[in-house]
Amino acid sequence: KKIIIFEDEILFNILNEIKDELNFELIKVDNKKIEKYKNNENSSFLLVSSKKINNKGENLVLDSLPIKLKRLVQMINIKLIKNKFLSQSDLVIGKYKLNLNSRDISKGSITLSLTEREANLLIFLNSSSKAVKVSQLQKKVWDYGDELETHTVETHIYRLRKKIKQKFSDENFIISTKNGYLINWKKKIRLQRNYLQKNID
Repeated sequence: KKIIIFEDEILFNILNEIKDELNFELIKVDNKKIEKYKNNENSSFLLVSSKKINNKGENLVLDSLPIKLKRLVQMINIKLIKNKFLSQSDLVIGKYKLNLNSRDISKGSITLSLTEREANLLIFLNSSSKAVKVSQLQKKVWDYGDELETHTVETHIYRLRKKIKQKFSDENFIISTKNGYLINWKKKIRLQRNYLQKNID
């Protein structure tokens, strides 16, 4: 993924200093070069600017500066994950559907409203092919890194699991493993793959 920084030398330099820790490529553009991206519908890049730009692609507007660096990286990561699903408003998570606009998760005719943090948590867990450690959630979904106490993340997940259990009678939607948290249907897929690999070998 590419992050296009529009007319913000300071922001580009700050992110460029920690580029080895980021999972995206940084590109700096000015008013002349921006035209190349304004009419591009390619979802492989995210345009970051201090004001809304009338373009066909995705634009992250930083209109409330200053902002903590970790908060900014979190916003970019979540935006990039959401970009994968721009062509649809619903993200399918096993037997559930998560509406990315309303942040409602549903199963059949039953619907549960989620907070932005809860929705982002599910999006991130669903995007991972394996269990996610609390430390990863601290950095990718929460505003903070290692200084955020782990029980804060765990308490939040506990409350979300409780809401899902009460609404859908599903106490195994998000499961805890020795390697972290995992959405249950992904565990089943992983077990099936392991079974097939063993039998093929």
